[in-house]
Amino acid sequence: MNKSQPRRQAARWLVALVAAGLLWGAAQAQEPIPTIEILTTTESYDAIRYEGAFIIADAWRELGFDVVVRPQEFSTLLQRFYDEQDFDVTILGWSGRVERLDPQHFLATLDSRQAGLGANNPGGYANPAYDALFDLQSREFDADARRAYVQQMQELAAPDAPLVILFHRDEVVAYNATRWTDMVTMAGEGLYNEWTPLRATPLTNDRVLTIGSPQEPDNVNPLASTSVWGWKWMRMYYDKLVRLSPEVEPLPWAAETITAVDDVTIDVTLRAGMTFHDFTPVTAEDVKFSFEYPIANDYAYFRPFLSRIGRVEVTGPLSVRFHLTEPVASFITVTLSQIPILPMHIWSAIDNPADLNPDEIPTIGSGPFQFDRYDRGEYMRLTVYPMHFAADDIDIDAMEMIIFADSEGVFTAMQTGQIDMTAWRMEPGQIPLAEANADLVVVGVPDFGYFHMTWNLRRAPFDDVAVRRALTMATDRQRMVDVLLDGRGEVGSSVVAPVNAFWHNPFIERFDYDLEAARAALEAAGYTWNADGRIVAP
Repeated sequence: MNKSQPRRQAARWLVALVAAGLLWGAAQAQEPIPTIEILTTTESYDAIRYEGAFIIADAWRELGFDVVVRPQEFSTLLQRFYDEQDFDVTILGWSGRVERLDPQHFLATLDSRQAGLGANNPGGYANPAYDALFDLQSREFDADARRAYVQQMQELAAPDAPLVILFHRDEVVAYNATRWTDMVTMAGEGLYNEWTPLRATPLTNDRVLTIGSPQEPDNVNPLASTSVWGWKWMRMYYDKLVRLSPEVEPLPWAAETITAVDDVTIDVTLRAGMTFHDFTPVTAEDVKFSFEYPIANDYAYFRPFLSRIGRVEVTGPLSVRFHLTEPVASFITVTLSQIPILPMHIWSAIDNPADLNPDEIPTIGSGPFQFDRYDRGEYMRLTVYPMHFAADDIDIDAMEMIIFADSEGVFTAMQTGQIDMTAWRMEPGQIPLAEANADLVVVGVPDFGYFHMTWNLRRAPFDDVAVRRALTMATDRQRMVDVLLDGRGEVGSSVVAPVNAFWHNPFIERFDYDLEAARAALEAAGYTWNADGRIVAP
């Protein structure tokens, strides 16, 4: 036998194996991108987000993606998004609570250090340059210099399409003007803010302010709640050192005085004579504990507000000193207005506060209202705490919330006089009917919060910026505003809303709806389509 024959035969086998491998690889490459799951609210909870998800899914299917929409009960949706990060794409919203007019909170939702479980960046966006700018703006006290950093951050993040700001929805709510006057309206919060119960004046002998809502708190655990619905309720029976006025000015609240010794040292003196609802005095030790306890328990929701506190020093029975690790421009307006004062004598005995069962959660605070009753899914009630320093100026005896299955139930209760005010936006079709009701006053305010569609950047194909940009271009947000909101809102572009004009950057890259441009962007990135029209990764 020719000695070269075995070599030639081996070579032929090698070529055959390589060819087979290439064919197998080509076959594998033709596998389309797996089905994308969009999580959203149920139709009864929020028809706008529900319908919006289907508008988005239909357009993405035109691009060749296989998409399913899975409505979720709200608490389940929050859990999958925040606590488990088990999602492809999720449609949710950030409320424009008054303290968020300072952009610190919204900017932090794209900080990579907030990407852990339970924290405020569940999508997992990570950009070291963005994080560095976040730190620079955090410690910049000069407003114009800080604004430059904030606007640069918006410009830097936009091309990465880390999420889609769907729209800023106007807050249109109503109250019964035959029963109440002196109702407080605040940007981003409407009527359901912390000042309405403190200032509302009854026009009848009924001194109970009744609120209607389709949503209850995710829980009433101040070391576990991650929704605005939990905190809007709890902030009435927990005091904070600072409350922001209806004019968004920081007012010393539980604090009598606040003094900046220097950029990293803040002295706080408490009001004298304050007590918790079990009549135990509020002391400086309680304040120290209230700030250090969530740090020790790594409560992710508060992490952005507390991360730069080095230590809290008790300097007297009613005085504390905050030692910061670096300057924090928003410390007084944001941090001190966020953290609830907890009774140390109760919470210090709890080792794992986030694991408390509902019937184990303490509800003792020192606020102007005290916890009275909570029937899960049905009814909540707070009564005025007569020993509170603000009690003499409160004209109501109690505030209660009736929880309805959907927004239609809330609206019907408003029309029939069962409730005094709405805590949730009215649907576009309900607004003209409310305006035609002579008993009601309809109030509309712009929202500096936003509804967003967040992708999980830890998963393909959302780890590819080309896909994120294309899918953003394939999201018809203007249709959502025009049709679903009946024009009562504005298409979003940045985590800082246009109404927050001082901080908003109007010149960042925008992604208008354009399916052809989206397809071209995918082709340029190497994506193809198989015989069935399904999109295939490079």
